[in-house]
Amino acid sequence: MDRSRFYGFLICIGIVIAATLFLVGLVSKSYWALAIPVAAFTLGLLGLGFWIGWTIVMLKTEAPPEDD
Repeated sequence: MDRSRFYGFLICIGIVIAATLFLVGLVSKSYWALAIPVAAFTLGLLGLGFWIGWTIVMLKTEAPPEDD
């Protein structure tokens, strides 16, 4: 795995962890009137971050040409 895919994978893992922690914190509180719009915005940003990381992971790279 090359370096850019590794970093993309780390971004994806970090986003999943951040989303999980946010949702656990959201469920444990009772501020739903404020939490629902904030949750939608936060999860949208986290989804965008995950999409960027996933794009980096799936990026096809070509090996440099060999010199003869």
